[in-house]
Amino acid sequence: MTFLQRLLHNCETYADKTALEFIPVADEAVPPPVSYGELGAMVEKTAVYLHTLGLQPGDRVAMQLPKCLPFLYLHLATLRLGGIVLPLNPAYPNAERHYFLADAEASLFFADAADQPQIDTLLPDLPSIRHCIYLNPDDPAPLLLCPPAPLPPIPTDPTTTALMIYTSGTTGRPKGAMSSHGNLTAQIDALHTAWGWRDDDILLHVLPIFHVHGLIVALHGALNAGATTLLFNKFDATRALQTLVDRRCTVLMAVPTIHRRLLDAPNAASYDLSHMRLLTSGSDRLPDDMFVAFQQTFGHTLLERYGMTETGMNLSNPLHGERRVGSVGLPLPGVEVRIVDQVTERPLADNEVGELQVRGPHVCQGYWRQPEKTAAAFTPDGWLRTGDLGLRESDGYFTLKGREKDLIISGGYNIYPPEVELVLADHPAIAASAVIGCPDVQWGERVTAVIRLHDNATATAEEIIAYCRERLAAYKAPRQVVFLSQFPQNALGKVQKAQLRAQLCGG
Repeated sequence: MTFLQRLLHNCETYADKTALEFIPVADEAVPPPVSYGELGAMVEKTAVYLHTLGLQPGDRVAMQLPKCLPFLYLHLATLRLGGIVLPLNPAYPNAERHYFLADAEASLFFADAADQPQIDTLLPDLPSIRHCIYLNPDDPAPLLLCPPAPLPPIPTDPTTTALMIYTSGTTGRPKGAMSSHGNLTAQIDALHTAWGWRDDDILLHVLPIFHVHGLIVALHGALNAGATTLLFNKFDATRALQTLVDRRCTVLMAVPTIHRRLLDAPNAASYDLSHMRLLTSGSDRLPDDMFVAFQQTFGHTLLERYGMTETGMNLSNPLHGERRVGSVGLPLPGVEVRIVDQVTERPLADNEVGELQVRGPHVCQGYWRQPEKTAAAFTPDGWLRTGDLGLRESDGYFTLKGREKDLIISGGYNIYPPEVELVLADHPAIAASAVIGCPDVQWGERVTAVIRLHDNATATAEEIIAYCRERLAAYKAPRQVVFLSQFPQNALGKVQKAQLRAQLCGG
């Protein structure tokens, strides 16, 4: 049974139970709770609406909406009709928006009505988009107004592509990782077993829903189990802690940046979280001091795990057993993990550092219309080359030792330096740039742009940051700019980023 089939089954089995409920922060207006029965009916109505728009199996449905009911209904209804969901970060400006829509050849595009003036300028150059529909995120009504009509059968082929999320590479051009219904189901089933999901769980959902962590690991996990999900669409640490207590939440999934804010909340230790059973941390390495501080403050040991866009989760510290500080744990059920030599790809012995590779039914089908990059990402016998370095200890626990590529993780978001460097290259005053991540207590890493200006050119750090924010999502823009007259380079003229990190941010 696929995730979609199980969800629709849960909508009947738990018809009167709350499935989704948005929690207000301050004076924020939120919609009323949605039961599983209502969710099933609204997914069906939204599917009818999409069917009237001509959605066909395999069509890409792009959604650039905040965390809201229209996004959730469209996402699930697209899966119901065999379409491919393409979630986009609401922070993407026009240049990035255009790239994703054009590369994916999206057929339908649902966007926030507030962005219409900017998006309208793009549409003449996006011929694949048959319908661009602007929605008020607070009002799902337009999706639900079509009269009942027959729909095609529910997709049951596990090899059908269900989700496409873009992830960047060393070229700086993002590529669409395609996950099938079978991939998504395998990801969720592994976590259902490993993390002991139950139908009486209450998840506090504090993550964005345009990436795997928030959409698949958290939301799909809860819906798959028949659990209740309480959603924040903006984060407030005090409100989150109070909600965990008042609503007797059992599960919280977050990133280190959020855990830091919980620890820094006023009187954090006064909140009794003893009723909770699972608090996870991911999307970035959990600092050792935060691991210890969380134990001391809240009496819980955070469960750290390791995953990626292409696979969902691969490794996890155990629900019952040692949660080892600094480790990402053991392979999940059905997941194979190995450490290999970076050059020969020969499997290494325990405690030797090499590239981490994974294999299993959870691994994506490849990259959208990029057969060369797909071939480069996989070994001939089906192992995915993650590009992450790590080691396996003798008892099977894995520890990450860095990233083979210069990926920056800030606030739980992946930032690939070439993307930022491409923008900086267009600045008229900049002769050369290198983007690195420097350690940051709040964000994990801060994006740091190292700049060499043209002779006689002038530009301030503030000007360069503003320039990037106009052309990139805010989280990708540099938070720090350093000016140098020359960069450390190797014999081939390649900038040595490891030396820059050592020089500017202690490694």
